[in-house]
Amino acid sequence: MRALTVTRAAAAVATALVLLLSGCSDDGGRRDAEGTIRLSFQSLAWQKESVDANKQLVKEWNATHPGIQVDYVQGSWDNVHDQLLTSFEGGEAPDIIHDASDDLADFAYGGYLADLRTLLPERLAADIPRQSWRTTTFGDGVYGVPFLQEPRVLIANTEILESSGVRIPTPEKPWSWPEFRQITAKLTQKGRYGVAWPLKEPVSVTLNLGLSAGGQLFHHGADGKVAIRFEDGDHVMPGTVQAQVNTDRSAARTALGMSGSDTLPGFFGGKYAMVPLGFSYRQQVVEQAPEGFEWTVLPAPAGSDGLAQGVSPQTLSVAEDSAHKKEAVQFIDFLLRPQNMVRLARGDWMLPTGTKALADPALHTAENGWATGTALARALRPAPAQSVRGYPEWKDKVATPALQEYYSGAIDTEELKKRLVEDGNRVLARYQR
Repeated sequence: MRALTVTRAAAAVATALVLLLSGCSDDGGRRDAEGTIRLSFQSLAWQKESVDANKQLVKEWNATHPGIQVDYVQGSWDNVHDQLLTSFEGGEAPDIIHDASDDLADFAYGGYLADLRTLLPERLAADIPRQSWRTTTFGDGVYGVPFLQEPRVLIANTEILESSGVRIPTPEKPWSWPEFRQITAKLTQKGRYGVAWPLKEPVSVTLNLGLSAGGQLFHHGADGKVAIRFEDGDHVMPGTVQAQVNTDRSAARTALGMSGSDTLPGFFGGKYAMVPLGFSYRQQVVEQAPEGFEWTVLPAPAGSDGLAQGVSPQTLSVAEDSAHKKEAVQFIDFLLRPQNMVRLARGDWMLPTGTKALADPALHTAENGWATGTALARALRPAPAQSVRGYPEWKDKVATPALQEYYSGAIDTEELKKRLVEDGNRVLARYQR
């Protein structure tokens, strides 16, 4: 703690010297020679359409707010947590921070992010549903504005699906998990699997889709502590996948070690009838599918809790060290006006969290599956491990290897349960003393 204090103090001295030498204001913030406030906005947009949309919105803000100018800073999702931590500790964090809600807990509890409760305008606070705000609420504070999210869907080969004669699911009448297993078996034939599960990173998809069957795994006690329990609902999704791979042979074993992008060549080549992917993967399908290839977007299977699934929305936060928090939130409010949120959502091929943006007709067309995705929005919930301290270590050291072995058939359900619960609770205990 003392080392951190010394580091931050040294950084503050260095910043003061820089401001003094550059003639900036003495209020701790950045102003140019004319007194204009300058805010830095680090965006993690990476797809061209998304980068273009963000830069254009910054340009529009700057054109209409001469006293508060925003500098666009291009960030990267790769190692964003470590990069931000270094920036925070060095006193050089951007004023406005783009991240994902499941990365905010340590920053919020560490005092690096501003509590936005008294800064958010009523319009923005009211427009985003309560379940989305829960993803950025830690303790009593709100440390980010959730603005984009994506459900996991089934992207299917239309020709294979229609020629098989199976029932086509809709958000109103989705497949159940048992029905999904039967369908994939029916779609499987020589040289083709009914489904390819890209489970190189198996934890989040297992937890998030597990919510449909009532699986929670993480249980919050009255004392505020979290305990892991593996109950009946937790077994439905992983049990279905394990059976498809090892019993039915209707899911490609080789896909278990793949990323979503890795499965697309096989999907386009007819090797897999369906691939469960995040909603934003539709852009890659549009760009990479061979001419004439027909595909469709289907809802993920439903369980006892319907189509419920967990998500970790993209967020916008304000650094606690920013001298211009009020102005930073004004920019966020501009960026997330309904029409602008639609532009950002279309740029990232994701869903907006805002209710007015979600109602925009442009997001309800059948083209590229937009209507199916927006129909799923009301079923989205905070990811089960959203605010669990110690989750990253549990995920990397316990859950990832255990689930990889389970899906491959190397261990059975009892061994999976033992590892997730017993080993997992030992990890969490260290963070809850």
